Amino acid sequence: MSSDESYKRVYTGSDTNVQYLQELFGKAGISSRVRNDFDSGLRAGFGGGLPGQVQLFVVNNHFDEALKIAKTTFPKDYKDE
Repeated sequence: MSSDESYKRVYTGSDTNVQYLQELFGKAGISSRVRNDFDSGLRAGFGGGLPGQVQLFVVNNHFDEALKIAKTTFPKDYKDE
């Protein structure tokens, strides 16, 4: 992730869900970044993260808008909040 901008995690879920949210965010003009600790760990030769759990980050100033989109799209993933 870029060091000159501050990012905040907006969603954690399957790769498919994250890709779909990225598409929705792109249509809304929201830039996003993906972090997959499990795949990164495998490539580096050590374990890390959980299989199938991908994190999606957005720039802080777009967090509220992105969170609204994510909660509307996948409400069951936010039921415990």
